[in-house]
Amino acid sequence: MHSDDKLRSDARDNRDRILTIARDALAVDPKASMHSIAKAAGVGQGTLYRHFPTREALLLGVYRDGIEALVQLAADLPTKMGPLEALQTWCEQFTDYGRKKHGVAEAVRGAMSPKDFDETYWPMVAALRSLMNSCIEAGVVRQPIDAEDFLQYLALLLHLPGNEEGIAREKRLLALAFRGIGAST
Repeated sequence: MHSDDKLRSDARDNRDRILTIARDALAVDPKASMHSIAKAAGVGQGTLYRHFPTREALLLGVYRDGIEALVQLAADLPTKMGPLEALQTWCEQFTDYGRKKHGVAEAVRGAMSPKDFDETYWPMVAALRSLMNSCIEAGVVRQPIDAEDFLQYLALLLHLPGNEEGIAREKRLLALAFRGIGAST
């Protein structure tokens, strides 16, 4: 193995570890400091700032990482379960992800450029559209579904409180949406 390959692997590992720690830290405390994140990730300040030169860059990194995971999940779920269950599971994971990032959502929106938006929004729409098309092809939903509309509906659910009552309401509203598209279980 070439030393540059090892360095790139180490750098990638550091970046991934920083993102994991930052995601968890920011879910608990949206104002978690860069210093506390670097310390918890076991990296120096220089390493953190080399990957994420600003707090906004770190927030966007965490956001992008989460979106990439959701897009990948949409590709993986149909290989493990039926189309309707895959769509339902993905929607639950989306709302869970949104609830965890709720405290930093405004900061992420403020740091997001139009390019950042395009690079995260459209892959999400495509991922959801793929899951929905699988449901239509399998005949497990009766109504045509616009993926953008459905994604916006899911985004509205993210405004519910993250407490027990809010989560219960979220589940009821998701069930209502699935009944609305004629989901047959």
